[in-house]
Amino acid sequence: MISSQAKDSIERIFYKAAQARLPMTPGDVCDIVAIKPSGAGRKDRPEDQTEGLTDGRAGEDGASRTRRPQAQTGQVVVLTISGILFRLMLLLHFNEDDSTRDYLVKDDAQSTFEEIIAEISNLCCGAMNQELLRYFPDLGMSTPYMLSAQCVPHLEDLKPSYLSSYAIQLGDSVHVVATLCVCADGPIDFVADVNAVEESSGELELF
Repeated sequence: MISSQAKDSIERIFYKAAQARLPMTPGDVCDIVAIKPSGAGRKDRPEDQTEGLTDGRAGEDGASRTRRPQAQTGQVVVLTISGILFRLMLLLHFNEDDSTRDYLVKDDAQSTFEEIIAEISNLCCGAMNQELLRYFPDLGMSTPYMLSAQCVPHLEDLKPSYLSSYAIQLGDSVHVVATLCVCADGPIDFVADVNAVEESSGELELF
């Protein structure tokens, strides 16, 4: 129910939003590669992806990137963009290790780690929502909420029309796993112009 060009558009919108909103400082590295199945006939399940991965995309130096995303444990931040034709879920898993804390929290003693990753995730999803509104004006976005990372494999039970995961590197040592899940209630076909994405403060929307 989702055309190939619509799937490509959703992915490009995600790439643009992640590169604009996830780095803490403009100019920081934000490498994104799609996670591929590690064996023939296996579904693209994030918890299975522990081998070196690359999708052939080149970084700024022209070299292909390879990632080793860790198995997902702990919690994921979940946001939902819903409309008449589809429901899109964005799940972001941040490792709560020293490198990630140092990069994201820094000197912010007023906010918890969970609050900071929820706000960062909200900004990323807000940028996606803003672009999708150009093509689907009936959309609403949820506030961020936390779920166990063990829920990610069960996204397949929703029988999504589109399910894809990505390994993201921020800066020198911060690794994030993102998952996009789209459940369509009707045919979806559009071509996104990601160059038209505008800056947004990622305001919260209730739906």
